[in-house]
Amino acid sequence: MAKNNIRTPIVCVLGHVDHGKTSLLDKIRGSQVVSTEAGAITQHIGATLIPIDAIRKMSGLTGKAEIKIPGLLFIDTPGHRAFTTLRARGGALAEIAILVIDINEGFKQQTQEALQILRNCKTPFVVAATKVDRIPGWRVHPDEPFQKTYAKQNERVQGILETRIYEIVGELSDLGFNSERYDRVRDFARNIAIVPSSGITGEGIPDLLMVMIGLAERYLTESLKITADGPGQGTVLEVKEERGLGMTLDLILYDGTLSVGDEIGVAGASGCIITKVRSVLKARPMKEILIEDRFERVKSVTAAAGIKLAAPNLDEVVSGSPLRVIKGNRDEVVMEINAEMQAVNVKLSHLGISIKADTIGALEALSKELEAKEIEIMRADVGPVSRHDIIELETMREPLHKVIICFATDILPDVEEMLKHPRYADIKVFSGNIIYRVIDDYIEWRDEEIRRREAQQFEAVIMPAKIQLLPNCVFRQSDPAVVGVRVLGGLLRPKVHLMNLEGRSVGTVKMMQDKGDTVTEAKEGMEIAVSIEGPTVGRQIHVGDTLYVEIPERHVKVLEREMLSHINISSQEALSEYAMIRRRDNPFWGK
Repeated sequence: MAKNNIRTPIVCVLGHVDHGKTSLLDKIRGSQVVSTEAGAITQHIGATLIPIDAIRKMSGLTGKAEIKIPGLLFIDTPGHRAFTTLRARGGALAEIAILVIDINEGFKQQTQEALQILRNCKTPFVVAATKVDRIPGWRVHPDEPFQKTYAKQNERVQGILETRIYEIVGELSDLGFNSERYDRVRDFARNIAIVPSSGITGEGIPDLLMVMIGLAERYLTESLKITADGPGQGTVLEVKEERGLGMTLDLILYDGTLSVGDEIGVAGASGCIITKVRSVLKARPMKEILIEDRFERVKSVTAAAGIKLAAPNLDEVVSGSPLRVIKGNRDEVVMEINAEMQAVNVKLSHLGISIKADTIGALEALSKELEAKEIEIMRADVGPVSRHDIIELETMREPLHKVIICFATDILPDVEEMLKHPRYADIKVFSGNIIYRVIDDYIEWRDEEIRRREAQQFEAVIMPAKIQLLPNCVFRQSDPAVVGVRVLGGLLRPKVHLMNLEGRSVGTVKMMQDKGDTVTEAKEGMEIAVSIEGPTVGRQIHVGDTLYVEIPERHVKVLEREMLSHINISSQEALSEYAMIRRRDNPFWGK
């Protein structure tokens, strides 16, 4: 191969969900993916090849310095999770990254998470400070380089922009990164370049591309030279049927070469599939392969590229899986693919909810989001929700685990019918195309369920309380006795039995009144009148007596084991004192 055969570097775009990642790419490639994506958030790992000629034209580099790099292959990810997913599969998939930050909103939690990933992976990156056109008073100059449009803004607007850039510099500094506006950076190895830009107006896009090319030329040329030769390696983005071609794979080829007639290994639902490439199709330049339907046939493709290939027996191929070209190393490829598939990065527990997604990358992205929120997963699968999934859920004992979250995948029609049956009424299915939204819906339901359960439990369990009969407050001695009491601790309710310090039952609370109004509960510190069925004041009970609410042994077990953290300190103390009285004769009572 020619000595200057350098493969296209792969660029990953990371950032907070609505900070304009896809708008930025749309502007670069002149397409409109944003309008077709659910909630304008890119949910699939797409690839866009921007040839160097287009970059020269946009960034005004025509005829200037020699550029060895053939272009940039952008991967547009669903947030930063897919970056780690693609990276783990086949080494460093993305060599360079753009971190998108809304200049008006600044850092968000996901921005910090993305930075952590970039640091862990040691990936060089550029910050695109987007949405400059939303700075109050900004005068738009479509597609102009930043310095030109900046010079045409008034001083007040320039001041606002400077302040916001320095806020980003400060945030990055706090996280251990040195950064500066790109035109002030002298050493790109030591400083992160911040490029003010807009995905809507195109301002600053020429500068962003210029900085990306500069970084790639300077720091990646050597590593890109050596990876173009050898058998192709890729990641499957999508498995779909195309008219006239049958089942096809959309994939990113990130290493080596792939040609028509090559034998390939790819992961299927039940192990490695070996097949032969019938045809290789490239999307036309400047188009996004996930929405492009016109392709050009080619005999061979060298990394890096987003391509489509047709071959027999692709029906069971799993999206997000590895693809390898076989060159006399069949056994090695089979072992490698099976090992990678077994190492799908989903942490499973012996108890938890079930999740489904349309691709491995999506499944991993979903599982990582759930793991971050400490939600345990028992089952995780790629594919639509089937009858088998519902039947398995139905066997779960814990209602909070009878849940399936399905992201960007279908619920089969017979499952829809099945879920209408009363037998499966307690199974909950949360589905959607936006990871964050579907998880939020689930959490909202779960928290409401837990609140409802706790309320039911609290209503059913007799709560601890400790009261004292007040002096000069005996309104009736018996049938029933009506006395004034102070609640010393816990929560007093009607229809509970009372016990004295010796452990003897002394009567039942019938009604409670506070300043003449009937009440259903009294907290610590309240002084109220109570009617007590059973005792006579002066015989079974006396002024100054301390009495406790009698709690059945099984309720004490529930309170001590499950509800202690939900009741206040005074209730805990009243419960402890009551249990000590009971345990004088039987140390194991209520344990």
